[in-house]
Amino acid sequence: MEPALLPGSSCPGPEWPEQEKAEQLARGAALKWASGIFYRPEQLTRLGQYRSREMQRTCSLEARIKSVMQSYLEGVQTGVGQLAQALESMQGAREALGQACGLLQSMAESAETLAPLQEQVAQHKQLKALSQLLPRLQAVPAAVTHTQSLIDAQQLLEAYVSLRELEQLREETWAHLGDLELPDLEGLGPLAEALGQAVEMVAGTAGQLAREDPALLVAAVRVAEVETRRTTALGQAPRNWRQRCLQALQDGLERVHFGTHLLPGPGALAEWLEALQVALPAELATAEALVAPCCPPHYKVVQLWAHTLHRGLRRSLQQVLAGPELGAADAFTLLHWALHVYLGPEMMGSLELGPEADVSQLEPLLSLEDVEWLETTFVAKVQASVAQWLQKALDGEVAKWGQEQEPDMDPSGFYYSPMPAIVLQILDENIRVTSLVSESLQRRVYSMALSELGAFLRSFSDALIRFSRDHLRGEAMAPHYVPYLLAALNHHSALSSSLPALQPDGVASGALAPLETALDELQRRIYRLVLEVLLVELQPLFAGLPSRQWLSSSDLLDSICERTALFCRDFWRVRCPTVQLLLAEAERTVVLQYLHALMQGRLVCRYSDERTQAAERLRQDAAQLQELFLGLGLQENAQCTPVLLALRELLNLRDPTLLSLEVAGLRQQFPDVSEDHISALLDLRGDVSREQRLAALSSLQAGPPPSPLAGRHALFSLVAAPTPAQSSCLPSGPCA
Repeated sequence: MEPALLPGSSCPGPEWPEQEKAEQLARGAALKWASGIFYRPEQLTRLGQYRSREMQRTCSLEARIKSVMQSYLEGVQTGVGQLAQALESMQGAREALGQACGLLQSMAESAETLAPLQEQVAQHKQLKALSQLLPRLQAVPAAVTHTQSLIDAQQLLEAYVSLRELEQLREETWAHLGDLELPDLEGLGPLAEALGQAVEMVAGTAGQLAREDPALLVAAVRVAEVETRRTTALGQAPRNWRQRCLQALQDGLERVHFGTHLLPGPGALAEWLEALQVALPAELATAEALVAPCCPPHYKVVQLWAHTLHRGLRRSLQQVLAGPELGAADAFTLLHWALHVYLGPEMMGSLELGPEADVSQLEPLLSLEDVEWLETTFVAKVQASVAQWLQKALDGEVAKWGQEQEPDMDPSGFYYSPMPAIVLQILDENIRVTSLVSESLQRRVYSMALSELGAFLRSFSDALIRFSRDHLRGEAMAPHYVPYLLAALNHHSALSSSLPALQPDGVASGALAPLETALDELQRRIYRLVLEVLLVELQPLFAGLPSRQWLSSSDLLDSICERTALFCRDFWRVRCPTVQLLLAEAERTVVLQYLHALMQGRLVCRYSDERTQAAERLRQDAAQLQELFLGLGLQENAQCTPVLLALRELLNLRDPTLLSLEVAGLRQQFPDVSEDHISALLDLRGDVSREQRLAALSSLQAGPPPSPLAGRHALFSLVAAPTPAQSSCLPSGPCA
């Protein structure tokens, strides 16, 4: 301990830097305080009071420090005394432990000498126990044989009782002999396994035994339950005979109905499903009426049966799907059976099936992927079949086109063929039958049917083109070429009118738009093929129009009308409204040929009388053509002959200076008339000067726009006119 410093003294050399720093701070603080107190001279009179008060405070602090140091020293002295006492106690304990260790070593040596005696005592106890158990042990082989015979005789309860007696004897032997296994008791393990297998075998035929020998089934279940509730000895694994029994029930049920040898072969799926449709409800009825009373309630036999049959059926269907690819009929049958029949009132949805079956918890028989795959397979197979049938129907129709006889006719006298009915029946049957499965499948088949019908229409159109080409080239002349084309128009009408009948409920009508477009194109193509023949017959006659002979006689148009009437005599065998459209196209074709002949510049009127004759000839020709087609059945408002009357006014005009007004009026009626057409018509007049021509052409461009109702039929745009001379063109015109 360092000696205490007197008040006011200082260490010659500071041993602790912190102490020196603290002392300096204290001195500085005291100096600052003193300078503040005694700053004013009048306060120096109180210096004595301040000195005495500070001395008292210093003495008080020293007394408190001394008291604290004294108590600290007394505590240290007490602790040192206690440590000395503890040291003495530790030394005494060490000596006592040494003595005890010596005693233990001497006792261990004595125990080693007693080990042989202990071993002899243990052997004596075992011999005594064996002597007591010897009569029972001698009977073990006979008991094992008897138990095995009981198992073989399916007396399961008696066999289990005998087995438990033997196992209790083994447990008593183990209690006396430890883990020593006697040779006579080594066969109890295989014996217990044989009894467990017998219980499993009985449980595997539960359905049959419930009808033939329910007592045996009850015995097997009781053995499994008693064994499950038994407390096993320490170190022995539980046998879980209840689980084995339940598993055997399920395995046997699946083996009876879904064994590998029972899976259907190709083409036998429908018969297999029909058999299951009868067998599975019968099996569930047997489980509820016969098997359930033989089992404890917690077995939930009906639910176990339903779920086991469902699981086995599901696995069997997966094997069927993984096997050879299904045909269209099998795919459809499986889809309909799995989605409707299986869950319907005839099977799992039966009202006779109680709530204990809990069929609401069954997972779907077919997954969404399986349904998708089956629908895709069905649609692909049906599409290939439909394509073949449609091609056969088309081939049969095409084969008739070259025959010597006319097309068949129905009782009303219209050309008729069964091909449209066959096509529509094939498509309609496939669409309607899929409604029995699902809306998605029906929509798929409907889309496929529309696609195949579109392909059929394209093939039909291509066949007509080949038929026309071979006939016109003379490679395969058809005796009744036009009648078969007219019959094709009736086919088109039948297909077009029946197309909406194919559409299922809930399908947007916009799906038919591509087919309607294809049908319209087919109709126009048939019109062109028919009218091409008419053109071939009329073009030689129109080559002489206009001419001087044409001005003076109606023989030329009489021949045209006669040839046209002869050509159109069979049009009435085409059904309405197609016949009206066909007649309109024929009349339009004749008028276009007439206009084309007028535009060729074969005739130039030299005198006013010739222009009057030409105008009158146009009026008579228009009337004759109108009368011809009215007689054929074409309505007057559908005819194009008024264009000839409009041209008559252009030719009949006596004052050429008024041609501008007449041309503007013509453009109002027929907006597609061009400068070339007007120039050709003015050439036909023969009295129009260059200035008058230019004025007329200018009025064609400067006139008011045509009315919206005018020009419903394109005429002049389909007529090729010879290009006029450069001097006859407007500078801004198309011919300039």
